[in-house]
Amino acid sequence: MRVMIGMSGGVDSSVAAALLHEQGHEVVGVTMRLWGGESDTGCCSVSDVDDARRVAQQIGIEHVVFNFSDEFDEHVVQPYVDAHQKGITPNPCIECNRHLKFERLAERADELGFDAVATGHHARIGAHANGRLRLERGADLAKDQSYVLHMVTAEGLEHTSFPIGHMTKDEVREHAARLGLRTAGKPDSQDVCFVSRADGREHFLGNRIPLRTARVVDRDGTQVGEVPSVEMVTLGQRRGLGTPGGGPVRYVIGVDASSDQPTVIVGDADDLLVSSQIVHSMTWVDDAFEGEALAQTSAHGDPRPCQVTSIGEREVQIDWDLRSTRIAPGQSVVLYDPTNTWVIGGGIAQRSPL
Repeated sequence: MRVMIGMSGGVDSSVAAALLHEQGHEVVGVTMRLWGGESDTGCCSVSDVDDARRVAQQIGIEHVVFNFSDEFDEHVVQPYVDAHQKGITPNPCIECNRHLKFERLAERADELGFDAVATGHHARIGAHANGRLRLERGADLAKDQSYVLHMVTAEGLEHTSFPIGHMTKDEVREHAARLGLRTAGKPDSQDVCFVSRADGREHFLGNRIPLRTARVVDRDGTQVGEVPSVEMVTLGQRRGLGTPGGGPVRYVIGVDASSDQPTVIVGDADDLLVSSQIVHSMTWVDDAFEGEALAQTSAHGDPRPCQVTSIGEREVQIDWDLRSTRIAPGQSVVLYDPTNTWVIGGGIAQRSPL
C-alpha cells in the first residue's frame, strides 16, 4: 500500500513513519510548510522541517515538503485574528487539522495516487457492529488526541491510518530510541506554531489589528476595572482585569467586543456555571446524534455527562447533568459515547447568555 505520512519533526510522526515502513508499505514522508513568518514553537520551525527530513533519511523513505502557507493563512491564521477581534477564543490547532492536516493533505494524496494518509496522532480507528468505522481514543489516555480529530468522518477514516494509536508515549519513545532516531528525546510541541514564545500572542495580534481598551463591569453594570486589550480576554479569566486587590475574586463571564466601547463582564464563581450550552457548526463522524453522551470541552479536559438535542441544522443544545463551567465561545465541544470510548462528533461553543 502507498501511504503518505505527515511528518512534523516530532517523535510521534517519526515512529509512525518507521512502523509503516517496517510493515512493508511504500511510505513517503511529507512535511507541510504552513507558516512563513517567524516561528520558534509548534511544528513550523526550520529545525522541525530539518528533523523530519533527517528522520526520513534514517528510516530510508522519501521525504518531500508541501507549501500550504496560503491555505494556512486563509483557514487558520486569519480566522484566529478575526476571532480575537470579536472577543472569541479560537482553537487554531483544530482548524489546522480540519483544513490542512486532513482535508488538504488527503486531496494531495489522492491527486498523487496514494492509498492512505497517516499521521502520528494518538488515536485509533475501530468499528461499530454494523462495520462502519469509528474514531476511538488512543491507548495512552494521557496523550489521547481524538478531541482534535473529531472532524474526521467515517468515510475519511477508510483512507486514514494512526500507526501509533495503540502505543503509549513511553513505548513510542522507546521504539524511536531502539531505531536511533534523532527525535527520540525531543519534547512535545505545546504552543501555537505561528505565535512565537519570544514575542507572544499580544505582540502577534497587535501587529495585525488595533488592540482596544475595555471597561470591566459587574453584572449590575458598575465599572470595577479596565483592561488594555479586550482582544486578550477570555471567559473564566480572573487575573489582569485591573480590579482593586483585597475584594472578592471575580471571573470573566462575558466579553462584548462588538461595540465602540468594548466591555468585559465579571461575576463570582457561581456565575460561571450554566445548565446548558449551544454548540454550532457540528460535524459528525457518522450519523447525526441525539441522546445521552459525554462532552469534552478542552484537549485534555474531563468528559462530562450531558443530553444532546438537535435544535437546527448542524446545531445542538447540550444540557448538563450537573451545572457546568461556561465554555469560551469559539472553543470546541466534542461528544463521546457514554462509555468514553469513541467520538460521536463535535462543534464550536456559542456565546452563552448571562
